[in-house]
Amino acid sequence: MTNNISKKDKKDWENFISSDEKLPNKDINLNKKTPSKIRSIDLHGYTLEQANKVIEDFIKKSYLDGVKKLIVVTGKGLHSQNEKDPYVSKDLSILKYSVPEFLSTNRSLMNIIYEIKDAKIENGGAGAFYIYLRKNSNK
Repeated sequence: MTNNISKKDKKDWENFISSDEKLPNKDINLNKKTPSKIRSIDLHGYTLEQANKVIEDFIKKSYLDGVKKLIVVTGKGLHSQNEKDPYVSKDLSILKYSVPEFLSTNRSLMNIIYEIKDAKIENGGAGAFYIYLRKNSNK
């Protein structure tokens, strides 16, 4: 190690020592974010009418409770009885497409919903979606 310290470095060090400035402790995270509240609901086994009513109540209650993210599991429609209805495509599940459609056309719900996105594979993938709620100003 060399003892050759520049005059500028010495001056900077002396200024630092004489000041009241503190270095932040990188081991302490003062900006810890509180984990956002997440709730999930599984709509397997519900009829379309039941699922729409349940999801509407679930979203409203979650919003009032200050929840930020909802995971809605609809399933992929592999076990639905679509093949018995000649007016419904066998390739489409009822809840997977109908619930998001119901939400997007419900103005009162869309006032509290920020975004609807497809779920990641670990949360159900193609058989689920996320609903991100707006911040409740009362919370």
